[in-house]
Amino acid sequence: MTWNSTMGLISTLALILPVILVLTLRLGRYKAFPALITYYFLLFTYNLMTEGYIKADDDIIFYWGLANNLLDAPLMILFLSYFSTSLVFTKNLRLLIALFVAFEIAVLSIKGINTEAITIILGPGILIVFSLGLYFFIKQTKIAITHRKATGKALICAALLFAYGCYAIVYLIYYVFKAHIEESGKISQEYVADTFLVYFFVTTLSSLLMCVGIVVERKRIQKLNELKVTRKELSTIYTDTKTAAPVRTAMLDFDKELWN
Repeated sequence: MTWNSTMGLISTLALILPVILVLTLRLGRYKAFPALITYYFLLFTYNLMTEGYIKADDDIIFYWGLANNLLDAPLMILFLSYFSTSLVFTKNLRLLIALFVAFEIAVLSIKGINTEAITIILGPGILIVFSLGLYFFIKQTKIAITHRKATGKALICAALLFAYGCYAIVYLIYYVFKAHIEESGKISQEYVADTFLVYFFVTTLSSLLMCVGIVVERKRIQKLNELKVTRKELSTIYTDTKTAAPVRTAMLDFDKELWN
C-alpha cells in the first residue's frame, strides 16, 4: 500500500466523520447543516470511486466529479448562511448562490463540459467561499475572544478557511499554471500524485477540525434550546402577573446570544 493510497483512505474516512457526527448529534435538519452533509457525502462518495473502493464506470466517476465541482460553491455558500446575523445578509447570500448557478450554466453553455469550463467555474467559487470564510472567521473569532462564546462557529470557519485556502493554492498550481504538464506536453504522474497527496492531507485536517467545531457548536445549540424553554416557561408564568420590571427584564435578554 503506497503513501498516496494510505492517505487517500484516511482522507476518505475523515470526510464521512462530519456526516456521522451531524446525524448523531441530531443536526441533520438544523438550519444550513443539510448543505454541509450533502457537501461531505458527495466528496466521500467521489473519493471511494476514485480510490477504487466503489467500482464504477469512468463516465459515472467523471459526472460525479463534475457534480462535485458544480455544487461545491453553492453548497458552501448555503452552509455559510448559518453564520449570518441578519435576514438581509442571508437573502444576499441566497442571491449570490442564484447568480453563481447562473454563471455556471452560462459557462457550460458556452464552453461545454470540459476542463476549461471547470477551470473557469472553480476559480471564482473557491475565491467566494474563501472570502466569506475569512469574513465569518474574523467575526466569530472576535466574539469567541471577547464574549467567550461562539467558539464552535469559529472552529468551523477555521476548518473551511484552511481547506479553501489550500485548495486555492492547489487550483493555481494545477489548473492555472499547469505545473504538472512538462515542456514536452507529457503529464508528470509524480507531480499529479504529489498534488493529490496534498489534497488528501488538507482534506483530512480540515474534516477533523470541522468535527471538533461541530461538537462544540452542538453544546452551544443545546444551551440555547434550554434558554428558549426557560424563556417560554417564564413568559407563561409572568403572563398574568404584574411585575415591577418589564417581562423582558425578568426573562433576561438572550436575543444577541441566539444570533451568535
